[in-house]
Amino acid sequence: MARPLRLDPDRFFPLEDRARALARALFTQVERLPIISPHGHTDPAWFASDAPFVNAASLLVQPDHYLLRMLYSQGVSLEALGIPPLEGPWTPPDPRAVWRCFAEHYALFRATPSRIWLDHTFVTVFGLNVRLEAATADHYFDVIGEALARSEFRPRALYERFGIEVLATTDAAVDDLAAHRALAASDWRGRVIPTFRPDDVTDPDREDFAENLDRLGEITGEDTAGWAGYLAALAARRATFRALGATATDHGPPSARTADLTPAAAAALFAAVRGGGGTAAQADLFRAQMLTEMARMAIDDGLVMQLHPGSWRNHNAALFARFGGDKGADMPQGTTYVDALKPLLDAVGESPRLRLILFTLNESAYARELAPLAGHYPALRLGPPWWFHDSVEGMWRYRRQTTETAGFYNTVGFNDDTRAFLSIPARHDVARRVDCAYLAELVATARLEEDEAAELAIDLAHGLAKRAYRL
Repeated sequence: MARPLRLDPDRFFPLEDRARALARALFTQVERLPIISPHGHTDPAWFASDAPFVNAASLLVQPDHYLLRMLYSQGVSLEALGIPPLEGPWTPPDPRAVWRCFAEHYALFRATPSRIWLDHTFVTVFGLNVRLEAATADHYFDVIGEALARSEFRPRALYERFGIEVLATTDAAVDDLAAHRALAASDWRGRVIPTFRPDDVTDPDREDFAENLDRLGEITGEDTAGWAGYLAALAARRATFRALGATATDHGPPSARTADLTPAAAAALFAAVRGGGGTAAQADLFRAQMLTEMARMAIDDGLVMQLHPGSWRNHNAALFARFGGDKGADMPQGTTYVDALKPLLDAVGESPRLRLILFTLNESAYARELAPLAGHYPALRLGPPWWFHDSVEGMWRYRRQTTETAGFYNTVGFNDDTRAFLSIPARHDVARRVDCAYLAELVATARLEEDEAAELAIDLAHGLAKRAYRL
C-alpha cells in the first residue's frame, strides 16, 4: 500500500507555541509575494521556445547535480541515469527505466534539501499525494508525463503560475544570447534576463581560454590580442548584456583573491597568459586582477557584481574525463576574504556606484570575515547561503552568525541559484519559512518588535533582492 505524501503547513517553524504562532502569522504575509530570482542557471531557451518538457527523468533527474552526486556516491552509474559519456558507445536507457532507478533510491535523500524541494514540487505542481518509492515509480512517471503534455505545464505558463516577477539566467561572455534576443523580440510579458558570467574569458586555466578570447574579439570587433583591446571587448560585451536587461555579473574563481597592478604590469601579465605559457602563479594573479577590473567596469556601467569563490570544480578527474562538468563532483575549499578583497577595496571600495555581493562555501568566514566586511563597506552585501548551505540548517546558521554584526539590510534576501526550474518556488518557500521562524524567535525573546518583524519578513522575501540587484 502506497504511503501518503503531505506537506506540513507548519514545516520548519519553531516548536515553542508562541514562536510558532508568530512564525505562522509572519509567513501568511509573505507566502504569496512575487518571486524575485536574481541569480540562477535555468535555460533561457525554455522560455524562448516555450516547448513542452519531455518527461520526469529529463526534467527532474538528469539536469540536477544534487541528485547525481548522491546517487553516484551510492554506486549508481551515471549511464543508468541517462547521462551520456563524452566518448565511446552509448545506448540511452529508456526514460521510464531512469525514473524507476531514481525512485528505487529515493530514500537516500531523506532529510536532505533535495527531498524537501522535490516533495514540494510533487505535491504543489503535480498534485501527487503518495510518496515516491519503487512501488509508485510508474504512477509518478505517468502522472508527470500526462501533465507535461498540457499547455499549463509549459515553461511560460509555469513561470506565471509560480508568481515569478523576474528570473535571471547565467550566461557565458561568448554566449550568442540567441534565446534572450528571441525573448526580447517576443510579446510574452515574463521578465527573463541574462547575467554576465565572464569566467570563460578571465580564467587562463581553462583549456579553451585562448579560443574564447579569439571568439570575444570576433563578437565585439575588438583586438583581444592586447590588453587594451581585451578590456574594451569586455566592456562592449557587458553593454550587450545590459541592453538585453542584465543587471548583474557573476564571477566564480577558485578564491576571492584580488589584485591592483599598474596598467603596464597588467598588460605584461595578460601577454604572458594570453599565449598559453603562463605559470600557475601568473594565472592566479590574472584572475585576481580581473576581479578588480570587473569592479571598475561595474562602477562605470552599474552592473551589480557577484562573487562566488571557493569551489574546486570537477574534483573527480575520472568522472570529468568521462562525462564532463556539472555532474556533482564540485567540492568546497577554504576561502578567505579580509585579506583577499583588500586590494580591490583599496582601489574602488569607496565608490558609491559599486555593489559587490559576496557568497561563500566556507561557513567559518560568516562571523569572522564576511559579516564584519559587509557591516563596514557600503559597497558590500552578503549573499544568502549558497549551494551546500542552501538548506534549513544552513539558513539558520547564516542568520545566527551574521545578523548581530551585519544586520539584515547588508544582506540581499534570497536567491535560488538553481538549474532545476520546478524547484524555484520550493526553495523560496523554504527560505521564507526559515526567515519567518528566525524573526519569530527574535520577537519571542524580546530582541525585535512584532511590527518590525513583519516589515523585515517582506523585505527578506522580496524587497532586499529587488533593491540589491537593481531590478
